[in-house]
Amino acid sequence: MQKVGFGGGCHWCTEAVFQTLRGVSNVDQGWIASCPPHDAFSEAVVIAFDPAVISLDVLIEVHLRTHASQSDHSFRGKYRSAVYAFDAAQHACAEDVVDSLQAQFEAPLVTRVLPFKAFKPSELRLQNYYQTDPDRPFCQVYIDPKLVLVRQRFARHAA
Repeated sequence: MQKVGFGGGCHWCTEAVFQTLRGVSNVDQGWIASCPPHDAFSEAVVIAFDPAVISLDVLIEVHLRTHASQSDHSFRGKYRSAVYAFDAAQHACAEDVVDSLQAQFEAPLVTRVLPFKAFKPSELRLQNYYQTDPDRPFCQVYIDPKLVLVRQRFARHAA
C-alpha cells in the first residue's frame, strides 16, 4: 500500500470520490499542511491505495476532474488544489502526471504538487460524510454529480 494526499474542494466531496474507487483501501478526511508558503492547513484527504489495482496516474486524473482544478478562486486558502506527495519519487511522478494531463484541460491547472508535512483529522461526526447520509441536500447537489462523473469516465476503477 501507498499513501498520497489530495486537496481541492470540500473534503466531504474529495472523501466521497476516493471512497468509490477500487484499490483505495482507506480515506482519511481532514486538513493537510505542506512547506511554507503552503504550511497553513487546508481541507484535504489522505488515501491509502494499492498501486497494483489503481495507479497514481489514475488517482491524480480523478482528482483533477472532480474539483475546480483550473480555478484560482478566492477560497484557495481553505481549499488548496494540491497533490501531497509522501516522498521524492512520488513527488516527481505526480509532477509528471499533472504536466502530462494539462493538455486535456482548456485552462491552466492551478493544482500544485507539494510535499506532505502534517495531517489533522476532521471531527468524527463529519467523517464518512456521504456514506453516513447520501440523501443530505449537500450530497445530492455537490457530491452526486462528481460520483456520476467517476462512474462514467473511470468505470473500470469505480467500485
